[in-house]
Amino acid sequence: MKQLLLTLIIYFPLTAKIQAQKTSAAYFGSGCFWCVEAIFETVKGVKSADSGYSGGSTKMPTYEEVCTGLTGHAETVKVIYDPSIISYKDLLRVFFNSHDPSTLNQQGPDKGTQYRSVIFYSNENELELAKDYIKDLKKKKTFSKITTTLEPFVAFYKAESYHQDFEKRNPDNAYVRQVSIPRLKAFKKKSKEYLKNNHE
Repeated sequence: MKQLLLTLIIYFPLTAKIQAQKTSAAYFGSGCFWCVEAIFETVKGVKSADSGYSGGSTKMPTYEEVCTGLTGHAETVKVIYDPSIISYKDLLRVFFNSHDPSTLNQQGPDKGTQYRSVIFYSNENELELAKDYIKDLKKKKTFSKITTTLEPFVAFYKAESYHQDFEKRNPDNAYVRQVSIPRLKAFKKKSKEYLKNNHE
């Protein structure tokens, strides 16, 4: 009996710990990935955000190749999050609260299909949630129009190391000062309930 109790005491805390550490991945593109990565990194429940490329035909594309717009990729951010803290639907709200989906293949000064507004869904549930969310936005007329595409997730190629945490590491960069930081501040002002506290 003592052995059984000891086993249960050890097993359940370990099980709870494993469940608490369970994470999921989501993939979004909404303009320059420097901006998008910085935004998602401020969101509670998000464990990490990596800049990269998705949605194209070229395997292992380089930044220079993607910039031509010929590979079909979009600058994409891979978001690793804890579903017990933030839901996929909440991430959709973060996504739409942080960019303008009415501008086709453009965010601010960045133009081209590589900057398109896109949600890469990994399963039918994500697809249906995204469809319903967009339908609701259209019903409420939140935007003049929505150009966001819903594309099945196939592959994510992590961008070159110098792109990772670019905004954080390059606060004096002209683009960061003029585009990234204002965009991040606008998101924070609009979405305070999704921001991490100072201890996360």
